[in-house]
Amino acid sequence: MTPRPHGPVLSRRGLLRMGGGLGAAALLGGSLSGCGRAADAEPVTSGRVDLAFWTHDQAYVDFFATAAENAEAAGSDFGWHLDATRSSAQDVVTKTIAQAIAGTGTPDVAGFEIGSFTRLLRGDLAHELLQPLDDAVADVRDDLLTMRTAPFTKDGRLYALDSDAPLVVYYYREPEFDRVGLPTDLGSWDELADAAAGVFRRHDVCMAAVCTGSDLGQVMAAFDMLLMQCGGGLFDEEGNLTIDTAEGERALTFLAEGVQEGYITTVSDFYGASVQAALSTGRLIGQFMATWYKVYGIMPNVPEQAGQWRIRPLPVFTDGGARTSFTGGTGFGALRGKENTLAGVELVTRAYLTPDEEKRRYVDLGYLPTRRSVFDDPALAGIEDDFCGGQRMFEVYRDVVDEAPVFFLSPDRPILDTVLSGYLLRAYNGDLSPREALRRATEDFHGQTRQ
Repeated sequence: MTPRPHGPVLSRRGLLRMGGGLGAAALLGGSLSGCGRAADAEPVTSGRVDLAFWTHDQAYVDFFATAAENAEAAGSDFGWHLDATRSSAQDVVTKTIAQAIAGTGTPDVAGFEIGSFTRLLRGDLAHELLQPLDDAVADVRDDLLTMRTAPFTKDGRLYALDSDAPLVVYYYREPEFDRVGLPTDLGSWDELADAAAGVFRRHDVCMAAVCTGSDLGQVMAAFDMLLMQCGGGLFDEEGNLTIDTAEGERALTFLAEGVQEGYITTVSDFYGASVQAALSTGRLIGQFMATWYKVYGIMPNVPEQAGQWRIRPLPVFTDGGARTSFTGGTGFGALRGKENTLAGVELVTRAYLTPDEEKRRYVDLGYLPTRRSVFDDPALAGIEDDFCGGQRMFEVYRDVVDEAPVFFLSPDRPILDTVLSGYLLRAYNGDLSPREALRRATEDFHGQTRQ
């Protein structure tokens, strides 16, 4: 083994302070008693390791297990056995912090869903827990999509590699569009809305849905996607709130008008019984959503509609913006100061930076590459999707990827979710104008965060 420079030791007091925003003390309870300070371990630099691997999705376990076999066959100095633990996306972060406070039992590699990763951006928490990956990605840094590294970067350091470039596209059920006379190639949201309003009055079908249920992240999703498409964002690079803008008003006005006029319907969630009913009855025939929505939202709810769905770039807002957006993502990183830190970094970079693995990730999981050069691979462009009628979907993704927006996270995102989601619903209901809803949400957010 070759000793490596040690990172700073985990500060129990600092972790407790930063974790306080999570309700950590109450959550961790007695597990804090008798805990000690975690000390840096001598890192293993080669050989076979048992790697504690935490994730919220079994698909990642399977993917990384194969990636480990492939890396070993390609001559890596490491061999890996994944000791996998699955829990909810929120619990992966909470338990990682909890075990770090306890000084034992942290994962070696963990996948942080992007909405939960925001909790690691508070204070120095990411720095204290995670191994920076900047050196590991140096050779391919210019090829990585900036819009997928920015959310997992804090103070200029990259702490996780994203599993996907979840571009937002427009899904539409082609035979139903034909039946009701709704064109599939309208260039702007205004054009599609005008046509959809008439179709709704004649046929009682909707071109999209927004979530109005209890999952705040889902309630936020529609507005967040269109806000980014307009060229705006929830936060700027410094973490300042940026919703009370012309872009924010434009996005919310479009959604609110659609809900009030009926051509945008409401569902309690994008994945369960509510959306299944809307899709299966034919009331919902289109949706703007990320690339993974086919696998997680449409296919499991309406498998009988195989062959009927297509995708296209988003219609544009006439005042400017892109033909795509983003929603979702999960970044994998390695815990620092551990015996398996180097082995963890090696596995993450082998799995997520190797072109062959990036292509396999798309084929096996439907997740898009995060290296720009892989989008030009002709093998991916030629893949035909049976559920989408043999469409070569990757051609759509490659067409819009260079328009994808860069966006930034904030540790105060959970506060914004709580505050803004209610105002979104009031705007949908017509209780407040979009401008007033965004202004009040901004005031409430600043009141709660004292910004």
